[in-house]
Amino acid sequence: MIAVQTKFLPVAVLVVALAGLAGSGAWAVSHESTHGNGWMQNGSTSWMMGDRSGDVQSVRTIGEARKQAQVFADRLDLKVAEGIQFTGNYYARLDDTSGKPATEVLVDPSSGRVSLEYGPAMMWNTRYGIASNRFRGEMMSGGGMMSGTTGGMMGGSAGANMSGGGMMGSAGGPSWTPPAGTVAGPRSARQAIAIAARWLAQRDPSLSVPDADAFPGYYTMEIKRQGKIVGMLSVNAASGAVWNHWWHGTFVASSE
Repeated sequence: MIAVQTKFLPVAVLVVALAGLAGSGAWAVSHESTHGNGWMQNGSTSWMMGDRSGDVQSVRTIGEARKQAQVFADRLDLKVAEGIQFTGNYYARLDDTSGKPATEVLVDPSSGRVSLEYGPAMMWNTRYGIASNRFRGEMMSGGGMMSGTTGGMMGGSAGANMSGGGMMGSAGGPSWTPPAGTVAGPRSARQAIAIAARWLAQRDPSLSVPDADAFPGYYTMEIKRQGKIVGMLSVNAASGAVWNHWWHGTFVASSE
């Protein structure tokens, strides 16, 4: 199974370099506790980074998590298509009206708070992420990027150590980025799976990625061992960079 460090270190100021985010994935952000305020607030941008829907104090089942995620999804005209329970959080895939994957969100078990998932959903999604025209439009309409003092969203020394292969996830950016001059995107789902498979094989030959969900600008895959989910990762469609979802913890259950 995948062992994931879930204690995040505090940082004072949010810094996001918008230029070039979609291709390289290079970025730096402040930390934000899943129990604290969203690091995007004021104005219409608040929907992107976090929302506590109703008076929920805790979420104990996938069904409850899906309901919370759907309240968030309704604001974007999306629908919850898949829910996964991990020991660290609940994950939900949101699809658009045509049934295509749109973005990914997390539901905090303790507070019921819903937010865009860390990493690829924020940084690589070309329609709903920080690099999207939608985000820039929201910023121009009056939303604010707030420097934070609350602890803990991403970064620091919180790499994920996968047992059995010593696979280290990256807390501050992609887990692996192709060498300069080798980019030949955009990549198909089959090519993205091949990239992920090669990356995993170097760390733990028992891990596989049977298929991929195609989000705007990237692919997300369930990492499996003997047919069972043990984690998730994403591959950037343009650069081929791999980003391990080290923040989930251990897989518990799934629902579609």
